[in-house]
Amino acid sequence: MMALRDTHVTLAHGGGGKAMRDLIASVFEPEGQEDQARLMDAALQEPGAKLAFTTDSFVVTPVEFPGGDIGKLAVCGTVNDLAVGGARPLWLSAAFIIEEGCEVALLRRIAKTMREEADRSGVRIVTGDTKVVGRGSADKVFVTTAGVGVIPPGRHLAADTIRPGDVALVNGVLGDHGAAILAARGDLALSTDLQSDCASLGHLMEAVLTAAPNARAARDATRGGLAAALNEMAQAAGVGVEIDEAALPLRPEVKGMCEILGLDPLYLANEGTLVLFVPPEEAEAALAAMRTRPEGRAAAIIGRASDQGPGRVTMRTAFGGRRIVDMLVGEQLPRIC
Repeated sequence: MMALRDTHVTLAHGGGGKAMRDLIASVFEPEGQEDQARLMDAALQEPGAKLAFTTDSFVVTPVEFPGGDIGKLAVCGTVNDLAVGGARPLWLSAAFIIEEGCEVALLRRIAKTMREEADRSGVRIVTGDTKVVGRGSADKVFVTTAGVGVIPPGRHLAADTIRPGDVALVNGVLGDHGAAILAARGDLALSTDLQSDCASLGHLMEAVLTAAPNARAARDATRGGLAAALNEMAQAAGVGVEIDEAALPLRPEVKGMCEILGLDPLYLANEGTLVLFVPPEEAEAALAAMRTRPEGRAAAIIGRASDQGPGRVTMRTAFGGRRIVDMLVGEQLPRIC
């Protein structure tokens, strides 16, 4: 098999022949040549262990942005969907829909960041697929990933287990990903050094669950931001949630951008931030565990669950009042993941 010499993808690279094999071998370096991965892990043999499975598609624009690219985003997003459910992520699949004319060099960069992030996360990308579509039928490249992990025996995280009095924590600053994507698009005359918070949170969740084994539930605050995650959890548990505006970790740059553009940082997407509910007696231990990890250094306690206003999220404002934090209607910023 010859090394790939093409600089741009053509429809021939999706045709199933030599050109396609050269592209896959040169760019994606698959682990094997079978049509399926054959997997085994000791964790699967533990009595009471459960299999966790998730899937997601990524269509972010631009595909490369400060702090990451669509490949890193795909790995982090899928790992995080497993981790917040209490699973230890093990294996990923990755499928690529590539637009004719896409630069091969871009695909190499994306594949490289995927491998690097998978190594950091402790997961393996074990199978995948490529398809090529005509010009204008996609936007450079779309990525679909699926992930498999194992939930250890006795571990149960679910939003409907949240109880009044439970404490809400976040592991990091809010809104960085949405703000970084908005600035990277170049549609607005904004100059900023903001980077996406894109990060895998599997190791952080393991540290938290060791320190706070009775943690109730976690949710990654992606599309719809912190507001969507909290509303989903409040409604599932039938509890009210009150957060404190003064406690929310926000960068001045994000606050400033939101003020200029009339956006609410509570609805900005995050790709390395989760919200976690724990019993009050485990809150400090969970907070300390988060802060042992690089992706948890800005961790903070932001509020509590209560028996007031079931299914509703409210915020104590910096002026001493209260406002309802509702679900986002429509899309504040499309194509962010």
